[in-house]
Amino acid sequence: MPNQSSTTAKIMYRPFGLAGSLLGGVIATAIFKQIWQRAAPGPKADPPGPLETEYPLRQILIAAAIQGAIFGVVKTVIDRQGARMFQRATGEWPGS
Repeated sequence: MPNQSSTTAKIMYRPFGLAGSLLGGVIATAIFKQIWQRAAPGPKADPPGPLETEYPLRQILIAAAIQGAIFGVVKTVIDRQGARMFQRATGEWPGS
């Protein structure tokens, strides 16, 4: 189990956590687009947005659920690995 973190470690980790979140969003979006293009091939390879009336609600909800799951997994992996790298570099765990 990781050590309890200090307030200083939490503050020092914030820029790393923010950068990791941005990177995670970019990676998750790229993964989702690749999966969606394979799952729904055709002239409209982009995933449907919530305000696009040409798609049925069911398809929009499926796309949103897949996107949310991918984002959650990618964010968790990046956050966890970022915290481990921070701990190796500083000797302190950045979380609670």
